[in-house]
Amino acid sequence: MKLFIKNMVCDRCKSAVKSELERLGVHPTKLELGEVELQEENLSAPQLTNIDQSLQLAGFELIDDRKSRIIEKIKNIIVDLIHYTDEQPKEKHSVIISKQLHYDYPYLSKLFSEVEGITIEQYIIHQKIEKIKEYIVYDELSLTEIADRMGYSSVAHLSAQFKKITGLPPSHFKNTGIYQRKPLDKIIGR
Repeated sequence: MKLFIKNMVCDRCKSAVKSELERLGVHPTKLELGEVELQEENLSAPQLTNIDQSLQLAGFELIDDRKSRIIEKIKNIIVDLIHYTDEQPKEKHSVIISKQLHYDYPYLSKLFSEVEGITIEQYIIHQKIEKIKEYIVYDELSLTEIADRMGYSSVAHLSAQFKKITGLPPSHFKNTGIYQRKPLDKIIGR
């Protein structure tokens, strides 16, 4: 049986969900971002309610309708591509998302916008900005290296987008010492 879980966006999230499920006597066999495969074939309605309530206390939520599962899968693909992949993919994000979910991108884009109130592209930009903040805080790469790693055509493009979203140019963000980073599950549209 598969469970789809909202806000499961990092390895620590996967670990927390696994621990919570095991505490409830359920046996996860595979955990991916937003998705858990269980050893159990079926769970009763009271078991599912108990799991949902326990997960909600930990900041997660069971997803039970098809559209919400698709939205969560889109988000998890984007988070994985931006935060957990070392190199930018050769293909456009739209192609990758469409291939992985086996839906036409226009359908996915429309669904995402209707449910989340922002476009997939805006969501990608917000995720990229959070990753850029991380790079700036760790101070291991130059802005040129960050722009290259994040798939920007130039430092000017990165800087313009960064300022549009945060209100600060990257250099000022770095110099303020006030690092206003957001948890991945709190980025717009999450």
